[in-house]
Amino acid sequence: MNASDLSNTISKAYQSLYFSSVPNYVLFLIFALLSILIGRYTPSLTRFIIHRFSIQQGKTIYDNLIDPIQKDFKVAGTLILLSFSLAWLEDYQGLYEFLSPFMTLAVTISVAWLASRLFRQFVRVYGIDLIRRFGREVDELLLVFETIANVIIGFIAVVTFAQSQNVNLVGLLASFGIGGIAIAFAAQQTLQQLLGTIVLYLDRPFIPGEYIRLPDGSFGRVESIGLRSTKIRTAAKSTLLIVPNSKMADWEIENVTRGKKVMVLLYLDFYQVLQAREQALVQQIIVESTDSLFGIDPGSTNITLINSPEEKSTRARITFFILGSSDNSIQLRKRLLELANDKISKKLMGYGIAFKMNEPTIYVDSPMTI
Repeated sequence: MNASDLSNTISKAYQSLYFSSVPNYVLFLIFALLSILIGRYTPSLTRFIIHRFSIQQGKTIYDNLIDPIQKDFKVAGTLILLSFSLAWLEDYQGLYEFLSPFMTLAVTISVAWLASRLFRQFVRVYGIDLIRRFGREVDELLLVFETIANVIIGFIAVVTFAQSQNVNLVGLLASFGIGGIAIAFAAQQTLQQLLGTIVLYLDRPFIPGEYIRLPDGSFGRVESIGLRSTKIRTAAKSTLLIVPNSKMADWEIENVTRGKKVMVLLYLDFYQVLQAREQALVQQIIVESTDSLFGIDPGSTNITLINSPEEKSTRARITFFILGSSDNSIQLRKRLLELANDKISKKLMGYGIAFKMNEPTIYVDSPMTI
């Protein structure tokens, strides 16, 4: 039973019980308002279901997966309930046929977006630990899996929407294929430019405003990405360099702007003055716990131990540098560093060294050297 059949069943049930004398458009407005009100409590309903069927870990699952994306749950829940409310408008055939495709599209997009965000949260929270349990190193391949999952979710959403609107997707793709072959012979050069443009917009190796370096050594700022070419303002002469998009898609381009570098400051306060032997042990544990982390620049790691005889304590200031090419990769490396912090804590406690780790860890954006 699809969503439309379910909506019809619910509508007929209500009509037969209480609402036979009330105009359907009034009922639609009432249930649309109720859908908006009830949709706000979708995260709470999800939390209740999780707690009901997972008593021990329910709160942890909710806090890690659901709580960070509550807004997405609210939007998806509200749109699903609104789609059920459309059943009251079936008597107004023209209005129903006009609104139904838009509502189905909105529900499909919201559910697909929710699934994508939920998968991302799962990977961030549980995926890293799961990979490590199998003895694998965590690297940017995890981001590739996220991209593949998003493509699959998007494909399922497109197929679902096409089926709900009785669109012959296979025939449509076949017709596009035949038409594409004919066009390719007629305008091969133009197609190369357009395909290059599509690649640049989908892959987004650079965007207007970013600084890039081309294979011939030209360095400049991207001013615009057009349908046929990309315009680059050179740094030295301030001239305008125009490069066809087909070449930009094939070249190896250095994106200087996206060379992200984040400085991480971590402070450990020890409840005693550490002697030279203990200081060496602390430094060894920190280095061993972070050197193997993917995306951490080990050559830039700095550990400073400061003794305070008056307070009978020692403070350790640890500076890391995280390197990444995108916000997603930076977030992944931050998660790895959090796990490394836990590892450092366990090792120090294993040696009986009492300390306090200051929260939160400080992240400072550091510009890359051009």
